[in-house]
Amino acid sequence: MSSQTPQPLCYGSLRLPSRWHLSPLAGFTNLPFRRVVREIGGVGLATTDLVNARALVEGSEKTFELTETHPTDSPFAVQIFGHDPQVMRDAAQILEGRGVDSIDINMGCPVDHVTRTGAGSKLMCDPNTTVVRLVRTVLEAVRLPVTVKMRLGWDETRITAPRFAREFEQVGIAAIAIHGRTRAQGFTGIVNLDGIRQVVEAIEAIPVVGNGDVRTVEDAVHMRRVTGCHAVSIGRGALANPWIFRQLVEHETTGSYGPPGSFDDRLRLLLRQFSYLEERHGSEKAVVRFRKMAHWYAKSMRVRASLRHRLQIAKTREEFTSAVEAIAVAGPRGLDRSGLLPAMHVAVPSGPVERW
Repeated sequence: MSSQTPQPLCYGSLRLPSRWHLSPLAGFTNLPFRRVVREIGGVGLATTDLVNARALVEGSEKTFELTETHPTDSPFAVQIFGHDPQVMRDAAQILEGRGVDSIDINMGCPVDHVTRTGAGSKLMCDPNTTVVRLVRTVLEAVRLPVTVKMRLGWDETRITAPRFAREFEQVGIAAIAIHGRTRAQGFTGIVNLDGIRQVVEAIEAIPVVGNGDVRTVEDAVHMRRVTGCHAVSIGRGALANPWIFRQLVEHETTGSYGPPGSFDDRLRLLLRQFSYLEERHGSEKAVVRFRKMAHWYAKSMRVRASLRHRLQIAKTREEFTSAVEAIAVAGPRGLDRSGLLPAMHVAVPSGPVERW
């Protein structure tokens, strides 16, 4: 992609600062992570973890926690799932009252505990009029932009995304995000760029956001070039490299981009993200809640296994601080602490999708 002034990307009246989006990633794209990624720069839109519409309507404290934001976390979207149009409508109105910038309807989640309720990617099996009625019900209930996230279809025999994209645009949806796999595929195989292109070709004017297997700047650029999608959404690639959004903006505007963060940069990011979690939940809960994220920080920093384990088993603020200090002294295994770290890939769920 040559140096150029990027064209603005809008979801209805909502103007986004870039076309590079942070995908929902269960357990990871929480508010503390969104804050540190935004501080690095380049994020056009960040979306919350998947939110159960019914639990939101019923007032679940844990569910409301997923929708929390911060003045720096803007613009942001909340992704809701459900199969009942009235419940989805009520959830959307609650979110509008809380000041979210956009609402995303999930039709892509392949996980069994979501699909067996009739939600997530199971919606892609429903008769056209049923799903369109759900989307229209949400659209008519709120004034803010509503988008839909889909997979290509339930399986290779039921590729319904192009048809749904066309129908949703006609009733007023602001954008479509498409993961280039079917539900049956889970995360196996290679993302189907031709399938994403078919969705792009099915719509007339709204943006289409491509998603799936984007781990590097080159992956995102290739996806846009091959599919014609207007934006790219990145999940695990951002977890492995939180600098990817800034790199993409640099590449889009100058034709080149700088390196991701060094060992010391990542250590500072780790501590800042932990501090945001600690602000909200206190030290004791923050230490436990941060374990999953700390694991991937340590892996990307090439921390030796014994020190990664020490970080993982920390139960108190003192143990956490001690582990971090030991990591800081040791530096990356066999590498220069100020140099470029090897690329890291975050594993996707494996095995039959029904067992996730």
